[in-house]
Amino acid sequence: MRIKNFAQVAAFACIFAAAASTGAAAGDLLYALKIGVLAHDVPDLWSGFQVERNAADINIEAQFAAAWALPWGAVRPVIGGSINTRGDTSNGYIDARWQGDCPSGLFFGLGLGAAIHDGETGGPGSDPDKKWLGSRVLFHIPMEVGYHLDEHSDVSVYFEHMSNAYTQKYNEGMDRIGLRYGYRF
Repeated sequence: MRIKNFAQVAAFACIFAAAASTGAAAGDLLYALKIGVLAHDVPDLWSGFQVERNAADINIEAQFAAAWALPWGAVRPVIGGSINTRGDTSNGYIDARWQGDCPSGLFFGLGLGAAIHDGETGGPGSDPDKKWLGSRVLFHIPMEVGYHLDEHSDVSVYFEHMSNAYTQKYNEGMDRIGLRYGYRF
């Protein structure tokens, strides 16, 4: 399982590096690429408790250039994933993400979308040392607060929650939080 996760991280890192190196061509399709390290299954946040082991999750995300302008920001399509480095639950997601940018360089983001994961859904035969998430497809709710360092670079604190919103019998939910670096085209 660890080799599989390492291969996933390596593949995403190669895609990230290739897209960043194409410069103007990527800017036509992408607004930003982000990469970061998140704490896995953090207790005392939205989900309320921890079951899976402490570990680092590698988060990689592409924010697309197409945008729906709104007051105080824009909504963009986003695709990404958080890969657990110890073989516990990993996920991929697609969101609609609003981001508002302040003149001071601060920015705020909030989204809603869907995630698919490789963890447990619950019930007979499920591993009690893993979160029982109830279904393979979950709601994904990200939040981000960051600062634009310059025209292209930013740093942020990123939080993501995924759960089935009590649409299934089991709904333990999972939270991650950590730091990310972003490159805007």
